[in-house]
Amino acid sequence: MDKNTYNVKMPLDKIRNIGIIAHIDAGKTTTTERLLYFTGQVHKIGETHEGEATTDFMAQEKERGITIMSAAVTCFWIHDGEKYRINIIDTPGHVDFTAEVERSLRVLDGAVVIFDGRKGVEPQSETVWRQANKYHVPRICFMNKINLIGGSFDHSFQTIKDRLSTKAVAVTYPIGKEQELHGYVDLVKMKAYLYEGTDTPDLIECPIPDDIKDTVSSLRETLVEALAEQDDKLMEKYFAGDELSETELYAALRKGTLSEKIFPVLGGDSRTAMSKTLLDYITICLPSPIDVPPVKGIEPKTKAEILRKPEETEPFSALVFKIVNDSHVGNLSYLRIYSGKVNSGSYVLNSTKNIKERVSRLILMHADEREEVESLRVGDIGAVVGLKDSITGDTLCDEKSPIILEQIQFAEPVVSQAIEPATKSDEEKMSEALARFVKEDPTFRVSTNTETGQTIISGMGELHLDIIVDRMRREFNVATSVGKPQVAYKETIKRTVEQVEGRYIKQSGGKGQYGHCWLKLEPNEKGKGFEFINAVKGGSIPREFIPAIQKGVEEAMKAGVTAGYPVVDIKVTVYDGSYHEVDSSEAAFKIAGSMAFKEGMRRGDPVLLEPIMKVDVDTPDTYMGDVTGSLSSKRGQIQGTESLGGGISRITAFVPLSELFGYTSELRSITSGRGSSTMEPSHYAEVPRNVAEEISGKKV
Repeated sequence: MDKNTYNVKMPLDKIRNIGIIAHIDAGKTTTTERLLYFTGQVHKIGETHEGEATTDFMAQEKERGITIMSAAVTCFWIHDGEKYRINIIDTPGHVDFTAEVERSLRVLDGAVVIFDGRKGVEPQSETVWRQANKYHVPRICFMNKINLIGGSFDHSFQTIKDRLSTKAVAVTYPIGKEQELHGYVDLVKMKAYLYEGTDTPDLIECPIPDDIKDTVSSLRETLVEALAEQDDKLMEKYFAGDELSETELYAALRKGTLSEKIFPVLGGDSRTAMSKTLLDYITICLPSPIDVPPVKGIEPKTKAEILRKPEETEPFSALVFKIVNDSHVGNLSYLRIYSGKVNSGSYVLNSTKNIKERVSRLILMHADEREEVESLRVGDIGAVVGLKDSITGDTLCDEKSPIILEQIQFAEPVVSQAIEPATKSDEEKMSEALARFVKEDPTFRVSTNTETGQTIISGMGELHLDIIVDRMRREFNVATSVGKPQVAYKETIKRTVEQVEGRYIKQSGGKGQYGHCWLKLEPNEKGKGFEFINAVKGGSIPREFIPAIQKGVEEAMKAGVTAGYPVVDIKVTVYDGSYHEVDSSEAAFKIAGSMAFKEGMRRGDPVLLEPIMKVDVDTPDTYMGDVTGSLSSKRGQIQGTESLGGGISRITAFVPLSELFGYTSELRSITSGRGSSTMEPSHYAEVPRNVAEEISGKKV
């Protein structure tokens, strides 16, 4: 990378921080490559299937042709004579790596949602759309691959309106169908353009073809009406029959997109000059850092809400959204700067942990390349070298003006497997590797089976854990053996236990041990997790021993009484107890708390919970009965079916994860290789008693 290629100070209104999100294989990385090519940032187009994409730089990404880790790249685009800096994050499409999408959307201002024009909205399309909704990310839609056999802009556009949002409006319309696709009509300008083949930059203006004039006119009318609704004056003008100017339409389009009242839809083949039009609409529609509302946070001590405007004069605040261990520079902490600026060599406050961190070096990333800079300012997405204790979700800020920004919420792992080093000499290296991966990946967990002493790794799916093991081999030279994937079960209780006693008294000649507490255990709301309440009155337990009781409960929760799985969704109240002036200690109350909790679990009608997956199966209609029967035999609950056209239907079902290992191969066999499936974690549900007994037996 040439010095200062990306370190260009731009006005904030000329910066776009965007993500590329989609279902797997919709063409995210290919689209990103074309954006880089047409902006002149790369001179050779890297093809995903050839393992040469700029943003897919991991060995596993090159080999498998999929995106695993989100990658940040920067390009510059001139629109209407103005230069724009576009920071792009290319995200994975596979559900096992949905955490990468989650943390990217948390820090981005806008997004481009890519769809496969042959299929329209797919299951993971709905997932990333919901994620974007959660963070109120304005977005535009790009219907890709409509140039392929079976590609249809009309059908795919309808699926967006039916399944995602009625606010979707077309801003372009293709000229030609499937392999005859060769241009588009811009519905704002009402001009038609042709392009020749892939990778050629020229757009040639032409008349709107007669065979699509009626369709174009109808879509244009719908668009203009939607845009007029964004402004009272425009609405008056529209109803008066006056023509709305191009400038007015674009201003209304931007206003509607920023407020998420409009989702512009384009369609074409992203390998063509259509990507130049996409770049134009990114600059027109998607927000700059100053278009985003001030970021909300809390003051660490008072917990009062604080707002930080996206201005350089505001105190520095940033969110760590990703940790990567770089072979050249060590720990890289990715930041989104929400206000102020930070300089290399300075000290900042990690307000989440209340510790100081030194900013050794600041870096701008372009995929796996890096450029050192002196400072990062509001609106920038960059990386810090040298942070020791900061992890994903932590806030960095000015020590004199502390703020804690909202953390990122991640899904819980659903699959586990035992792992052990091939030789004794690999033990230390394996521990080091696992510790690094835990720090990098918030959805990856490591634990120890208390009964067997085995190391257990947990993640979002078989592919997720497979990649972890493969990285361990490549990056740390650690040979391992792994067990079969296992389901990450949970435990909870079904009924309230009003009174349960924990008493730990030990006298052994010298100073004794005395801890005594009474607890109440209640089922908590699904998904609410653990809640601890101190209701002790009158000083029956000194205040300093209450945290020890909580710690004892939390440790006991790591292994439930049914089958030794972690306990979730439980409310514990300590309301009484006693202490000894001399013999009471934190250790004694910790043990007492643990004893009471375990007894309360046994009396609380404990149950086993299992992860339920939302499964979508696309199958030829001929095999509908066989597929439905197969899902039902796996304790699946069919939620519905819908026709996708062309003799293909989609079956949606909720199925226990334990029943789905090896399902891809089974489906292939059932449908003669023509069926496909996707799955994502949905919720936890109680395991039927007969199945629970079998699981408990295996655990023992």
